[in-house]
Amino acid sequence: MVQQEVPSPIDFTNLQEARHWARTAMDRPFRMDMFNEFAKSFQVNRFENALELGSGPGFLAEYLCQRIPDIALTLLDFSDAMHELARERLAQFRQPIEFLRKDFKDPDWGCGMRRYSCVVSIQAVHELRHKSFARALHEQVKDVLVDGGVYLVCDHFFGPDGMQNDQLYMTPDEQVSCMQSAGFDTEVLLRKGSLQLIQAIPKSLGNTHTSTV
Repeated sequence: MVQQEVPSPIDFTNLQEARHWARTAMDRPFRMDMFNEFAKSFQVNRFENALELGSGPGFLAEYLCQRIPDIALTLLDFSDAMHELARERLAQFRQPIEFLRKDFKDPDWGCGMRRYSCVVSIQAVHELRHKSFARALHEQVKDVLVDGGVYLVCDHFFGPDGMQNDQLYMTPDEQVSCMQSAGFDTEVLLRKGSLQLIQAIPKSLGNTHTSTV
């Protein structure tokens, strides 16, 4: 059965709406805590390059560029408006940054792409507009990871401390089991507020372990 997508209240392809959203997005609680965990993983693992899915106005990319001087980033987003905002935000940095206009809802989004030592996503998986589509996305990510690559995913979760739409958002346990069913070993790096950050390694490459916090 084809799932009914949950409509988005924002048109991210509209520059005015995208800019208005970006003005308040960083004020939301615990985003900086998650950004710090991303940066710690980059510093520990010394990733050569990274692909961000649903990169938006470049908030995470800016944070990483400030702290990882030799990182090469590829920012993937379906919205030219978001890429315009990201280019403005990131113009000050010397790191190589590539902008790709692709939609990760497209099952062929990864075709012909290079491979990355890390793929990251923050508050973007729910933009698939139904949680049932997440497993397919996670499976596709394996095709753009190098051997030994790491997938870092942060998103809102459904539950008493989280979001209230159980069609758009998974519970924390559902997020973990979805990634495991897509072929990853998982570790929860941080759960705070309504957000959970999961580190995932393709099972053929990593040791099987799952933990929660």
